[in-house]
Amino acid sequence: MNILIINHYAGSTSYGMEYRPYYLAKEWTGLGHRVTIVASSFSHLRVVPPSIRGDYTSEDHGGIHYVWLRTPGYRGNGIRRVLNIGAFVLQLLRYQARIISDAEPDLVIASSTYPLDNYPARLIATACAAQMIYEVHDLWPLSPVELGGMSPRHPFILLMQWAEDFAYREADRVISMLPYAAEHMLRRGMAADKFVHIPNGIDPMEWRIPDEAIPSEHGEVLGRMKAQGRFILGYAGAHGLSNALPSFVESARFLQTQPVALVLVGQGPQKEALQQRAGRMGLDNLFFLPPVPRASIQAILSAMDACFIGWNRKSIYRYGVSPNKLFDYMMAGRPVIHAIDSPGDLVAKSNCGFSIAPEDPLAIAHATLRLMALSSAERDAMGLRGREYVLAHHDYRNLARQFLESVSGAMERRTMLPHADSAYQVSATGGPSNTADSEDHDARAMG
Repeated sequence: MNILIINHYAGSTSYGMEYRPYYLAKEWTGLGHRVTIVASSFSHLRVVPPSIRGDYTSEDHGGIHYVWLRTPGYRGNGIRRVLNIGAFVLQLLRYQARIISDAEPDLVIASSTYPLDNYPARLIATACAAQMIYEVHDLWPLSPVELGGMSPRHPFILLMQWAEDFAYREADRVISMLPYAAEHMLRRGMAADKFVHIPNGIDPMEWRIPDEAIPSEHGEVLGRMKAQGRFILGYAGAHGLSNALPSFVESARFLQTQPVALVLVGQGPQKEALQQRAGRMGLDNLFFLPPVPRASIQAILSAMDACFIGWNRKSIYRYGVSPNKLFDYMMAGRPVIHAIDSPGDLVAKSNCGFSIAPEDPLAIAHATLRLMALSSAERDAMGLRGREYVLAHHDYRNLARQFLESVSGAMERRTMLPHADSAYQVSATGGPSNTADSEDHDARAMG
């Protein structure tokens, strides 16, 4: 089968996040499928940018065919990021014929965070008589409304709402990383039998090969903290709005008299503000370090005594979470402090650390002291429970197969539906013509 993944932020172990498309593609190619990933040339998540030659650049990377569409750069979450999103969608429309020629897809997966790419994905799938899958990472536009405080009547949000509703109706299957999101999706028009939950995961082989050395800057800081006898509580990942890092930074204030070091590794739109916040508080037990290559993650996490992951106190997490960094922490055998108010808490399920209230610096400090009071054997036992849980439930070899099995079910469903292909047609000008629902689209977009 030829599989086309459209993911704005897709990366690889060489380029940096986002990793899920790469890991799924790696497993699918191992099963004999041909996979093409179409991604934006610029992403704030990547550590290493791809080499671009014109607006459309192709390369084979680790047995996977990548297509990079040129888009403008940006910093933070302002208008330039919106322009970057718009440019990627327009490039998908502009180059859809070439993408079809390169990928010849039997399966089209729209896998970006925002739902706008479902429109060109549907066009491509229709032209190829292929299945279309909407893979949901975050609930947009609910996320920018509930997390970012945007008005639900903002034109950008209305556009995203139209795209989300369109995707739930038009997709043959909806693959959700969020375990409890079906309720929301049903309200937005998804048929109940389309929903499948497939969480994020890990590649066990990465954890069986020798890891790269810790970069010198990181090694110097971590080595110095160890030499001083400090307990190292680490965070490794994106520094964004949803990561609730202000409370982590603030917790350092309650731990200044303790032999504790808080270390943040990574980058993101909130990093500069977090550094300024720490500077204003005059904290000397808090350290910001740059991101590291994927191959160094094992060594970085192994040098820490425990790891932190947090979420905002927002109702959007009622649908659950599936964070990559948590699986890395658990695979590294580190006990975890998990600041969360959400169902399906994996730290609580696996008993691999302490779950605390979100956005509570004092709770983070108390949990850190509780971990310090345990023996090293007790902390190791916590970490081992986490590792065993991830290997049992989040191995990408199994998740990739589950994904394709759900697609087979979507194919059976599609062939059983009367006139399944007639409800969505491509007009002579290349645009969609959904005569049954066009008025409903307009009403929702304006309302």
